[in-house]
Amino acid sequence: MVYETGNETVDDALERVVAGEQLDRTDGIALLAQPVDALAAAGAAVRDHFGDGTVDACSIVNAKAGNCAEDCGFCAQSVHFDTGIDTYGFLGPEKILEAAKRAERDGAQRFGIVVAEKGVSKKNRPEEWEEVLESIRLVRDECDLEVDASLGILTEEEAAILAEEGINHYNHNIETSPRYFPEIVGSHSFEDRVETLEVAKAAGMDLCAGVILGMGETPTDRVEAAIALQDIGVSSLPVNVLNPVAGTPLAERGVEISTEEIVETVAVYKLLHPDARVRLTGGREVNLEPDEQHLPLEAGADGILTGDYLTTEGQSPGDDLEIVERAGLEPNMDTNEFDPEAVKARHSDATESSTDGTASTGAEPSDD
Repeated sequence: MVYETGNETVDDALERVVAGEQLDRTDGIALLAQPVDALAAAGAAVRDHFGDGTVDACSIVNAKAGNCAEDCGFCAQSVHFDTGIDTYGFLGPEKILEAAKRAERDGAQRFGIVVAEKGVSKKNRPEEWEEVLESIRLVRDECDLEVDASLGILTEEEAAILAEEGINHYNHNIETSPRYFPEIVGSHSFEDRVETLEVAKAAGMDLCAGVILGMGETPTDRVEAAIALQDIGVSSLPVNVLNPVAGTPLAERGVEISTEEIVETVAVYKLLHPDARVRLTGGREVNLEPDEQHLPLEAGADGILTGDYLTTEGQSPGDDLEIVERAGLEPNMDTNEFDPEAVKARHSDATESSTDGTASTGAEPSDD
């Protein structure tokens, strides 16, 4: 198969990636300066060469909401900002299992238990730690889903326990480049995030770590973040796009990002990470028009987060399946074999019968 886009810089990079070479920072910066159409074609070619033509869907549950002591400038759950969200303690194993079963019915292949705080501590909050472990066991034993977790910083002991309990991916996003990170977060460092990822990886878990685009970072920052993720070694790279929540510092800044920037960044990330699932996650619905959401998939993305997010609503899994189909791809069913038409029909019925005109998402309903 001949991989050619007609752009010399893009075609040279594409040929090298297909030959097994890892692109570097200089390549990434040069690529981001190329036309978006050529980049999208190259990203898709890399996905087709290394992948299986499917889009892997994951879903998450916000297992404990708000009152986080960290000061991440994008986060509605920080205690430092008045965002008006509802807060609650750990949901408990049975409610988390209910959320996982809904995600399973809606075609998710993996399910993430998320606690937005500095860290779920075995030492300082042993009762909560045990509830987390019980939740993992219930989902693992009763659902056809890979179980993932995002629990903040980890000790080596905690990481070893999570790996033994069967956690597949540990999520801990780096958010942005090392240079720009202090502009977004003051209560911990970029190095703190990397250390947790290294601890999780050493324990035997795969890594899910990515970024948030549109926080005021430069194109070079976007490349630097991707290079940092190369050094760490990730198998899932979530690409969030900032959905500004009133009351957070980033909402007050009024930063924006274009559709073209989103698409070209996804394509370059696929070229820099050919073996990872580049996953479309939070904020895509508010930053891309409905008839644009398939474009990042056509540019090489091969993963998606479906259902609700942590404090904001997503769109229905039925709509997500239609977007996957519009991009000419198929949903992954390696872990959970499901009926896509049944998912679309169920959510279409929910939309028609809803009193407020919104569809039920199938993930844990957002309280925010």
